Amino acid sequence: MHSNSTSGSRLKLDSFFSTLPLKALVLASAFIPFHSINATKVNQYNSVVNSNKLTVVAVSMPTIVFKDGQYKHGFGYDLAHSYAQNLNVQLDFKTVADNATALKMIAQGKANFAITTASTERIEAKKLTSFSATCGDLNSLKKNGLNTEINWVFKHADDPLTEAASGFVCQSKQNGSIQQLASFYNRNFLKKDDWNIIQRDLSSRLPIYKASFQRSAQQYGLDWHLLAAIGYQESYLKPNSVSPTGVRGLMMLTHATAREMGVSNRTDPSQSIQGGAKYFNQMLNRYNYIHTPDRHWYALVAYNMGPGAVDAIQKRIKAQGKDPNDWMNLYNYLTRHQTRNGRYKQALQYVTRIRAYLEHIKNTPDLMTI
Repeated sequence: MHSNSTSGSRLKLDSFFSTLPLKALVLASAFIPFHSINATKVNQYNSVVNSNKLTVVAVSMPTIVFKDGQYKHGFGYDLAHSYAQNLNVQLDFKTVADNATALKMIAQGKANFAITTASTERIEAKKLTSFSATCGDLNSLKKNGLNTEINWVFKHADDPLTEAASGFVCQSKQNGSIQQLASFYNRNFLKKDDWNIIQRDLSSRLPIYKASFQRSAQQYGLDWHLLAAIGYQESYLKPNSVSPTGVRGLMMLTHATAREMGVSNRTDPSQSIQGGAKYFNQMLNRYNYIHTPDRHWYALVAYNMGPGAVDAIQKRIKAQGKDPNDWMNLYNYLTRHQTRNGRYKQALQYVTRIRAYLEHIKNTPDLMTI
């Protein structure tokens, strides 16, 4: 086997860098002696650091990214965003329709790396290098209904940027981040029969309230699809819904919250949607120091549990020496303590379902054209 083959490089990268601490990986990559590698390859890493921008091109598909304008999330997107944070640079995330376009952009130097599902043979034919986006942890993807063929593709195997990326991914596997991220984007938690009911409900009810969702979303600079997803989770888009605890209406507002949001009649769908949008916007503003999309998940947990509960959890996470503003840390905390606290379990289901409803609405042509 030639020393510059893709598969050989992938094995060396995954096995060597998975044994190093994450901080050491980045430092080691930054201080590789200049004479030991081609100068143009050093510039690939340096250009990212010096420009403060990591450009990633990705194939638009459920396992990688969901997008609507500037709103993006997904397993592939979140992992790339974490890598950009690790490098302390901004992420410039572009999407394309197919693997061929993504590979061409890497070959032409138009992006720093690509997230694709292209085969090893196809990547090698382009004289590019790749490694698994999960450092070989295919089971975490498979059991959560995600595509196991997802990979990161670079122009040069021995570029410090490639080496640091491989180390980051393998460290993410070791510390459980890959498993947590795959669990959050689980596509199997609802069965086909459930989706049939959801599709029927949305097809019949969403047209009635679409204008209200769009009007309120525009007022507060929100994504109306997300507001609709919240409404469906709260009440199945039924304006007369009432819970045993006294919350009511399409957006299931408490009496106190409705009063604060200026809602005089909680069962009036237009008022309820406007009040829900205003309250969710307040939650987003409360966590404006957290990057998107994490900020949206924090705001949703706060919408469900109350911001005081989220603040208390953040303090506990910080006391553990972890970043309280990283969604995976909050998600992991809720997961680990859900058996002892029913509110945590409810919050997990709440956010996960809304995320799934949002993706369903955006990826169902019949709903998008309602």
